[in-house]
Formats: sequence, structure tokens, C-alpha cells
Amino acid sequence: MGMHVNEVCINCDRAVADHTQKYCPNCGQPTPVHRIDWHFLGHELEHSVLHMDRGILYSLKQLMLRPGPLLRDYIEGRRGNQVKPLLLITMMSAAVVLLNRLITGGGFMDEGFSQTEAMGQALPAEALRFIAAYRSVSAWIESHFAAFTLMLLPIEALVFWLVFKRYSRLNYPEWLVVTTLLTVQTFVIWSVLVLVHRWLPQTQVLAGVLGMIYTAASLMQFFQGRPLGSTLWRTILALAIFSLASSAAVVAAVIAVMWIG
Repeated sequence: MGMHVNEVCINCDRAVADHTQKYCPNCGQPTPVHRIDWHFLGHELEHSVLHMDRGILYSLKQLMLRPGPLLRDYIEGRRGNQVKPLLLITMMSAAVVLLNRLITGGGFMDEGFSQTEAMGQALPAEALRFIAAYRSVSAWIESHFAAFTLMLLPIEALVFWLVFKRYSRLNYPEWLVVTTLLTVQTFVIWSVLVLVHRWLPQTQVLAGVLGMIYTAASLMQFFQGRPLGSTLWRTILALAIFSLASSAAVVAAVIAVMWIG
């Protein structure tokens, strides 16, 4: 087939030097190009996901076992073996939603409202309207969880940048990367806890608490050589402010739905 001729680069038509050439020196296109078949898909799975020294599993393993060194490597430019943070957080946010639906049979935003709803008509009308609006917002969040997560990341990065501004030289875009990877950690913990949901209820709350602990430990590793106490109280302050800000954003959305409705 013409699309798989390997004498020239299929992308820019530059001649392939010899059979040892792996990438076109002009545009970076892999050469030779391979037809998509089962062998190709298996090779892609092995090298992009399962490979021991690079890929998704490698990045997740390093993020959970060596978070401080991984964060330093990424910020300082040693990123060759790492998967892009946006890919990791999109993948893990989808995993959290899927696992919740498959294992718990419900949504992760349902926790804490079942007993309130059981009170039924005993609640004031405004409270019932608030619950209905909350359900509407919750349904949107669960249907667009990756987008919702990405919407909160700039706020989280801004909070950490402001709290740590006089403590570190990280700029705002660098904090965007750091907070993205720290959020991935929480999603990994959450995904594991969902698997034992039957024995550990309130997995979302527990994942949040463990995620905060992991974030503090990771940043203490990241700021190696700096006073642990100073890193710890700044982390706690930043997490507290972000928790309030994210909760306020959800409440504002609920009130807006009530107002429109």
C-alpha cells in the first residue's frame, strides 16, 4: 500500500538514509512507518503503557514511590521517561469515575446526602430545592469530571504559588505542573480505595485525607534541605485554602442553579 512505502518519509518526503534510521531528521516522523495491525498495537501497548523504564505505569510508580525526586526531575527538565501530566490526570480522573460506577454502583458525589434525602418532606422547601440543585450540579461534575478537575487546577496552582511565593522560586506555570501531579496522586489513592469500598465506606473522604498527607510528604521530599516544619505548615495552609475555594465554587454553582431554576 502506498501509505506504507518506506523509502521516503511519509510526512515530508525526505529520503530515508538506510534501514537503521528510526526517525526522520527533518520532521521527526518515525521511519519506517508501520501499518496498524495486532503486532503494532501490542508494541504500542508495551512501550507506551507497560514499559518498565518509561510510560504510564512507570510514571505512576515513580509518582507514588519517589514523588519528591520525580517532581524535581520534571521541574528541572529531566522528562524523557515521563508521561505528560495532563495525560496522567485525564486518565486517572476517568479511572476514578469508571471504578466508582462499576464497583460502587453509584456516583462519588452521593456520599453524605443519602440520610438527608431520607428525611424527605421533613425538610424545609428551600433545603429540598438546594438538594435538588446539588444533585444537578453533582450530575454535571460526574459527567465532566476531567473537565471539572482541569478547571480547579489553575485555582489550586494559584493558591500554592501565593502561599509558597517567598519560600520557593517556582513560578505559576511550574506550580500548575506540580499540583497536577499531586492531584494524580490523590486519584491513584482514590482508585485503590474504591476497590475495597465494601470494607471502607466514605472512600472519597478517606482518599481526600490520604491525598493531603501524601501531598505534604511529597512536597517535603521536593523541598529537600529546607525546614520540614516550614514546608508542612505552608502545605496545610494551601490545602485548606484550596479546599474552601473549591467547596465555595461548588456551592456557588448550586446557588446559581437554584436561582435559574
